[in-house]
Amino acid sequence: MHELSIAHSIVEIAKQQLTSPTERVRSIRLRIGALSCVHRDSLYFSFDLITADTPLAGAKLLIDELPIVVFCPNCEALRELPGIQSFTCPACGTRTADLRQGRELDVESIEVVDEGHSVNTPTSHMVTAEARARTSP
Repeated sequence: MHELSIAHSIVEIAKQQLTSPTERVRSIRLRIGALSCVHRDSLYFSFDLITADTPLAGAKLLIDELPIVVFCPNCEALRELPGIQSFTCPACGTRTADLRQGRELDVESIEVVDEGHSVNTPTSHMVTAEARARTSP
């Protein structure tokens, strides 16, 4: 189950964004391509297991699933494939291996909340560009 090591990497990336002991991670948004070989339920389970008793405990893992997109040389256009069975353009039937999207496994953003700022109104901020990372499945 490689999702456990992926979850560990995600947690380490998120921990690096915390700047004070009162900060906690509220959510992490991922972009996962259809060809990344990541099983969503296993990743959720692994993430919950690893984040227990950490500043990420209770954080939500939000996953945006990305379809497979190829470039069709005949149509000269990007085409979304309906599945992984055939790498042929759905418009004209031309075979193509020019993959443009589908292998991603990116941390898109991390929402950090400072619970020590105020009891009634914790502050939060999103970490995006600094947190963007590519991990290998």
